[in-house]
Amino acid sequence: MHKNTNALVKAIRLATLAAIAAPASVLAGGFSLNEQSASQMGVANAGAAANPENATTVLFNPAGMSQLSGTNISFGAAVLDIDAEAKSGAKAVNQLGGEVNGSRGGDIADPAVLPNFYLTHEINDSIDVGFGIHAPYGLAADYENDFVGRYFADKTELTAIAFTPSIAINNGKGLSMGLGLNIMYAEGRLTKYQDYSGIYGRWQAGYSQLEAGLPVPPTAVGVPDPSSINGFDQGYADIEGDDVAINFRIGFLYELSNRTQIGLTAQTPTRFDLEGDAEVSKIPDTALVTIPGVGERAFPTGEQTSQSEKVTVPLEIPESISVGIRHQLADSITLLAGATYARWSRFEELDINSREGETGDISSATGRSGDTPITHITEKWKNTWQFNVGGIWQASPAWAFKAGYAFDESPVDQYVTARIPSEDRHWLTLGTQWKDVQSGWTVDVAVGTLIFADDAKVDEFQYLHDAPSTVDPSSGASNYQAEYELSAWSAAFEVSKAF
Repeated sequence: MHKNTNALVKAIRLATLAAIAAPASVLAGGFSLNEQSASQMGVANAGAAANPENATTVLFNPAGMSQLSGTNISFGAAVLDIDAEAKSGAKAVNQLGGEVNGSRGGDIADPAVLPNFYLTHEINDSIDVGFGIHAPYGLAADYENDFVGRYFADKTELTAIAFTPSIAINNGKGLSMGLGLNIMYAEGRLTKYQDYSGIYGRWQAGYSQLEAGLPVPPTAVGVPDPSSINGFDQGYADIEGDDVAINFRIGFLYELSNRTQIGLTAQTPTRFDLEGDAEVSKIPDTALVTIPGVGERAFPTGEQTSQSEKVTVPLEIPESISVGIRHQLADSITLLAGATYARWSRFEELDINSREGETGDISSATGRSGDTPITHITEKWKNTWQFNVGGIWQASPAWAFKAGYAFDESPVDQYVTARIPSEDRHWLTLGTQWKDVQSGWTVDVAVGTLIFADDAKVDEFQYLHDAPSTVDPSSGASNYQAEYELSAWSAAFEVSKAF
């Protein structure tokens, strides 16, 4: 093993430049992103916990740094493009059971660029350190403004970037251990249009009851006549927030023989509490009216106002465990396999909670009380497995060719929503690697396609927070139904250098 202090200085400068150049908003079509490294993507991340090809091992298994000599850098980017569009027949009804007119929403996911940078440095024969910048999680969905399900979803965005300092220790007898710290910054945005048909319907019903029971017209005691405005304009809710969260990754790597090694890595859970603001437009204004023989009651005035409130959006990130194996079948053939288990069942709900209590403007306008969230979406995701297999053919000292397959379970289970229409998927990848042995430069290129097992079927209602499987009676008949046609492709490149 060798050392090169000047090379380390150069590598740190590159890492700093990458951090400055990395976009603040990393959008992608999935919550957890596979496209973190072109060299690993070429084999569909198979055996990544046991295959420290280059500095990307900082992410996949920090223990792998112990098998890299001197200073190593890897940097690159991936492009991910998911096509997700509701099929013909998508429909929705408002709170009064009336049909909502509109389009299917178009293709809801735009292409995303996911940059990454990794660095490792050998301190001595026993200790290595590393650093990474990558986009571990992301989500983006954006419907057209006239989307038929606009009362359930419009824009959904999660942007995240992680900074990962790591350390590895080896015992000189084939066993290495590593620890990585993920310092993650995330920001999110949720928007949707507001359906006020139910409020108008209840106003109509209340007015009719008073009209039948009072000796004078309701207008005589100050209750406005709903027929004077003919319904409320739809509103718009826009919630944004950000937060910093930390979790840990621990890894082990053991050389069973000079041809076979196994790796194990585990990540701890964490939670983002995205703090920001909620803005809701055109909320129906209300006023208290004293009704003889009945008392004080709140009725809409016919006016609509905009309100804002400080909020927080909790977002659970699961713990996971991965195992990988690498076996050199022949001098030119390497086989890889792996599996990852993730505890996505932690993500039970997507709620927007007030930071101002019942006195907040939106809470006051809507009558929200206690610990009830301003908005609740039942998720109840399930734990998942991902299985990967792959192979590398070293055709010559300079050229290698890769292929991989992964089966990736979707965590979305019973409650498939317009915000995250998802299904189980098959991931097929191909990659190639060119290496200049004399200079130490290596270039990886990979492409992949996602084949979804079925169309995602959405049958969405609004549910109670305290009884997540029970439809919220205040939402009336509100419902959105659709089937989504899903497909995706990705491409990545990576440049690596050993100093």
